[in-house]
Amino acid sequence: MSLLKTIELRPDYAISSLIRGGWQLAGGHGDVDRSRVIKDMEVFLEAGITTIDCADIYTGVEETIGEFINDLRKRRGKSFAKKVIVHTKLVPDLDQLSRLSCQDVERIIDRSLKRLQIDRLHLVQFFWWDMSLGRVVEVFEILKKCQEKGKIACLGVTNWDFKQISQFVDVGFDLVSAQVQFSVLDRRPLNGLSDWMKSQNMHFFCYGVLAGGFLTAKWLGQPDPGFSFSNRSLVKYRLIIEEFGSWNLFQELLQALKIISEKYNVALSSVALRWTFDQPQVAAAIVGARYSTNLKQTLEFFDFSLDAEDHARIASVQAKSSGPNGSVYGLESNRASKHGSIMKYNLNTLPQDKVLRGSNG
Repeated sequence: MSLLKTIELRPDYAISSLIRGGWQLAGGHGDVDRSRVIKDMEVFLEAGITTIDCADIYTGVEETIGEFINDLRKRRGKSFAKKVIVHTKLVPDLDQLSRLSCQDVERIIDRSLKRLQIDRLHLVQFFWWDMSLGRVVEVFEILKKCQEKGKIACLGVTNWDFKQISQFVDVGFDLVSAQVQFSVLDRRPLNGLSDWMKSQNMHFFCYGVLAGGFLTAKWLGQPDPGFSFSNRSLVKYRLIIEEFGSWNLFQELLQALKIISEKYNVALSSVALRWTFDQPQVAAAIVGARYSTNLKQTLEFFDFSLDAEDHARIASVQAKSSGPNGSVYGLESNRASKHGSIMKYNLNTLPQDKVLRGSNG
């Protein structure tokens, strides 16, 4: 099993090129064995995956990571536990945006510190559901003050495009990263954002690189499942496939990935993951996993490279696609759309918040 390289994005801030995602640990994706999750976190760490992604709205996930870190301190010492890098998010509820105070923001940061059982948050990724509501610049300024106090090391954003990010960069915020959906199916970050981020020394942390498991051999040759799934993640990515084109075109893409995977004797999913890493300004990919079962296979991407022929084969299928089009998170930010309707907007105050309407729009 290959050990991943670390990537230094700022002085004293280095991450693993593969980030363990935390969304699948929040429930709604199947049963989660908390004790096994904590035990397996050490397996990921030993493999070089030092970085974990979570959010204040992922129910129970910050607490789980904090329990893991505290357990490491007790068993292996403080210095070893400091190898763990945690990326969290601050995502205020939609219903709270118009009345969120500066004190509320710092309380959220303090809550994350307490849950994670650490003295400083390595990275806080900021998101605001609707820029027309509340005082978003002032709120972001509080995060900067928390950074100056030593509560936060680095700042980033999530699910924003150039239009949203630039207004903060222009007034002097040093933003390290943008977490975005980026895959062979969803290339919206290439619609101008990647070029701009290069000029700002910002990097992508990519989620959805395997489209919730759709970009695996499991789905090759399978009939269209429609939209009846047990969790929102699969509905979300089935909608992205619909934007990409027909189910038949998706099968054509999987077949192209399969041909390349056989060339290198790796998994189909490893080719999809490798493609994303080859895109400009990509620093890391976030791969969701409840347990370490498929860890060895996941790390294959580090052991091979795609050549020009491989990229051309994939591009020939992508050229037939009809989307997704527009800006990063543009489809999802429309709360009346089929993409926006499956979101939960108030998970801090309403952990069991319901989606707005039917999952297939």
